[in-house]
Amino acid sequence: MANFFKKAFSDMKESAKAQHEVDKANFEAVKAESKANFEENRGHNTFAKAKEIGKQSWDDAHMTPAERAAKMQEERDEQIAAAKERTAAANERFENARKK
Repeated sequence: MANFFKKAFSDMKESAKAQHEVDKANFEAVKAESKANFEENRGHNTFAKAKEIGKQSWDDAHMTPAERAAKMQEERDEQIAAAKERTAAANERFENARKK
């Protein structure tokens, strides 16, 4: 029983560390995009992300814990890469809008 809790808390710790990296990257991306949107004085709203989250929760309900963990790690890596790309693009937009 003690090993069970030890492993569970270890898994939670690793997951929290990985999620923290994703959150930091997403925060930086949103911050840069907000600056760029402010400079361009326009923004856009979509509900695509909300639909994606709903589909993801439906798909997650039918996975094994190992499959779910592997999928979550893959998604975290993709989110970090996408956030870095968004940050670079937003910074470029910010500089272009600032020059005008």
